[in-house]
Amino acid sequence: MGAGVSDWRLARAVSQTGQLGVVSGTALACILTRRLQTGDPGGQIRRALANFPVPGVAERALAEYFIPGGKADNVPFKAVTMPTINPGPDFVALTVLANFVEVFLAKEGHAGVVGINFLEKIQLPTLPSIFGAMLAGVDYVLMGAGIPRTIPGILDKLAKGEAVELKIDVEGALPGEEFFNRFDPAAFCGGSAPALKRPFFLGIVASATLAITLARKSNGVVDGFVVEGETAGGHNAPPRGAMQLSATGEPIYSLRDVPDLVKIRELGLPFWLAGSYGSPDKFAEARQLGAAGIQVGTAFAFCEESGIRPDLKQQVIQLSRAGKAGVFTDPLASPTGFPFKVVQLAGTASDAAQNAKRIRLCDLGYLRHVYRKEDGTLGYRCPAEPVEDYVRKGGAASETEGRQCVCNGLTATIGLTQFRSGEEPDLPLITAGNEVANIVDFLQPGRDSYSAAEAIRRLLEKISQVTTLVPRANAC
Repeated sequence: MGAGVSDWRLARAVSQTGQLGVVSGTALACILTRRLQTGDPGGQIRRALANFPVPGVAERALAEYFIPGGKADNVPFKAVTMPTINPGPDFVALTVLANFVEVFLAKEGHAGVVGINFLEKIQLPTLPSIFGAMLAGVDYVLMGAGIPRTIPGILDKLAKGEAVELKIDVEGALPGEEFFNRFDPAAFCGGSAPALKRPFFLGIVASATLAITLARKSNGVVDGFVVEGETAGGHNAPPRGAMQLSATGEPIYSLRDVPDLVKIRELGLPFWLAGSYGSPDKFAEARQLGAAGIQVGTAFAFCEESGIRPDLKQQVIQLSRAGKAGVFTDPLASPTGFPFKVVQLAGTASDAAQNAKRIRLCDLGYLRHVYRKEDGTLGYRCPAEPVEDYVRKGGAASETEGRQCVCNGLTATIGLTQFRSGEEPDLPLITAGNEVANIVDFLQPGRDSYSAAEAIRRLLEKISQVTTLVPRANAC
């Protein structure tokens, strides 16, 4: 769903119905600090910070970022250091803290289960992010957009308070040359790390090959899979083989890209289906295919509890009501190189004319690529940054064509737009799956909105019984 759309409110609402509520782990350090700078209306963030178990960390964040009553609209948000392979203590602390806050609030006051979703492509904040979520007792870690074979072992070590490392992809690395990001929970906690519950790990996959690889070659236990088709929102796996585009400029998928569920079932692990399964009929079909249930994204993205700006939700709902809601699978927009689903809505980043007015920059840095310089040191570049900067860093100008600043677009979608004097504000970049056309089906007569619980009740209409196939995980 992007960043901050599946936030603690939405995950909590889903979890309270008996399903697995999942928060997005993307860019949470940025989101936390901006929430504090808007004054933390309701005080929930400060309440979570008061429960953070490592002394001094929350207090320093409050002193640095909290603004009573919130900042003025024309005052920029204070910047957060961008992630690097060897991040400074301030970034590490904010990342741990932000993931703790999101999971703590999602789990607060009920006995339901909560997960957190990370992208393998966003590697640099991964270790402190996982640790922060585990400090808050997260029940599940989900990860896709890559091959996260080492994450299960990392969960094992963090649960025992041991130091961990993650190999970082570096463009231009020499044969045999490896680079690692490291995190030591004992050092972070001041000398002694607590023993923590090891969350279950679900790999998000787009093929049986990837599922088999994770099940057989991971360095720890894989507890199940989310099998995601190309109609799901957010980043999609590229088509197999050479990229071919349709007449409208979207990637062409074929039967080769349809996951082989027979082979996935043979692994003997539970799996959930995602990508146009968010309806009662498709839910029932998923169960008949042997799935434990479904992963729901688009229907929840536009429910009352999601983090998307209310005005944007209403516009998309009205487009769905009029039969005009749709997405474009953009092969170029994301700096990751993965196809990315973009909701088509006037006044957002889907509007090419409006988007062209934006001055290119990279000031959040979550999707930057790490590259090796000629002298052996590491640098960072993003295909969405100014073209001359990217080329100066050794990138090809052709790689910048069509790229969008996904980081700023996603934060604008949840109402945390950065203000820059003399510049056009960042446009929201809304992502959703193909099922955005059908979200009107979740509306009750005479209503213009629906809750997460109402969406779940509709999805369960044709399911007489929900079976728990993984401990503490319910299907939905």
